[in-house]
Amino acid sequence: MGGLIEGIHLHGERGEPMHVVDSALVEAGSGLVGDRLSGLGIPGTHLTFIGAEGIEAMVAETGIPLRPDQTRRNVLTRGVDVAGLVGRRFRVGEAECYGVKECNPCNHLESLTAPGVRAGLGGRGGLRADVLVGGTIRLGDPIELLPDLE
Repeated sequence: MGGLIEGIHLHGERGEPMHVVDSALVEAGSGLVGDRLSGLGIPGTHLTFIGAEGIEAMVAETGIPLRPDQTRRNVLTRGVDVAGLVGRRFRVGEAECYGVKECNPCNHLESLTAPGVRAGLGGRGGLRADVLVGGTIRLGDPIELLPDLE
């Protein structure tokens, strides 16, 4: 796969901007330590991912400026087919995850950014994943597919 982590973002209090960090601890069955959405116990809510290439394409096509942390996704990737991780196990840094479903942009995201962001990120809004094995993730860490369990 050859991808890597290019950004890590934590949700602060409701309505606050995401906190940009260089590393974070990820807990199995929960998510990022310090993220207000961690531990909801709902499948597909532990971590969210988005590809830098999708954001860059949206900005180029629409002219709408959008920083990666404004997407409200936890992990910014580079060199990864994020949608291709649905139904797959993968390692991100020290953690092991499972891609649950695509994370389509919503009205809330657009209300926090600019008109057109939702449509611009359509089909490239990211991935919702569960954490199977915890560990630390850091900027530059690789993202690798793992063999499917039988």
